[in-house]
Amino acid sequence: MNMYDRRLQKLAVEAVTELILETFRLNGRLLEAGDELVRHLGLTSARWQVLGAIDASPVPLPISHVARNMGLSRQAVQRLANEMEKDGLVRFAPNPHHERAKLVLMTDQGKAAFRSAMAKQRRWAERLAKGLSVDTIAEAARAVRELRQRLEKG
Repeated sequence: MNMYDRRLQKLAVEAVTELILETFRLNGRLLEAGDELVRHLGLTSARWQVLGAIDASPVPLPISHVARNMGLSRQAVQRLANEMEKDGLVRFAPNPHHERAKLVLMTDQGKAAFRSAMAKQRRWAERLAKGLSVDTIAEAARAVRELRQRLEKG
């Protein structure tokens, strides 16, 4: 590798590191803002994410699959789901494919809370997007997605 290539590699490493650090900062702010956005609905950002993962699936899923889709541990999602069941947001149903791995389903109360959260999120996202170009947002999403996929590949 010549000196020019080493310099480019160093710049790329520094840029990726800055992106990672900024992503950590963004994640913290998103969780805080999400908690504030849905607090009155009896949700937190974490609960909202679980409901979103359930909603996004075309079929009912067990906790382990919800956790995998969210990039979280099964134990963390199980704890959240247990709390959410007590609060009437989700219920567990028998899984015809696995006796012990119950399926997690939204209740009517959970569906209503999720719909309300998503309506608030849309208005919030509109405010965040104001003044940003679609191309800028799409390029940022592509970069973050590419890094996530590389991490998933190992």
